[in-house]
Amino acid sequence: MIGIDIVNIERIKKFSERFGNKALEKFLSQNEISLAKNINTVAGFYAAKEAISKALGLGISQNCGFFDIQIHKETNGAPYFTLSKKLIEEFGITDTSLSITHDGEYAIAVAVIESKKKRIKPLSH
Repeated sequence: MIGIDIVNIERIKKFSERFGNKALEKFLSQNEISLAKNINTVAGFYAAKEAISKALGLGISQNCGFFDIQIHKETNGAPYFTLSKKLIEEFGITDTSLSITHDGEYAIAVAVIESKKKRIKPLSH
């Protein structure tokens, strides 16, 4: 399962400037806030959570909230994520991968999730 998201960094910056840390606490844990050294990283984390939720086919919703997804960094700075136990069990998650990039005004994230369970979508006519 693959998900992708793009976010305008300026939009996240304005949101953060207007509401301060309260804004960040709407979608980031304290650990994630401490990892985010600048607004580009914050925007990248937002895009990552959206991409991950899309890979699951849920989007950010009642079934998959921002805090069901946790973004982390390897010692070399590479991002990775963990999911809540509820999502891991529901989808039979076996492996995950995450890439976040920034270019100019945008942060972009791509998430790949491997699962033991297959999603079957009905054909629409």
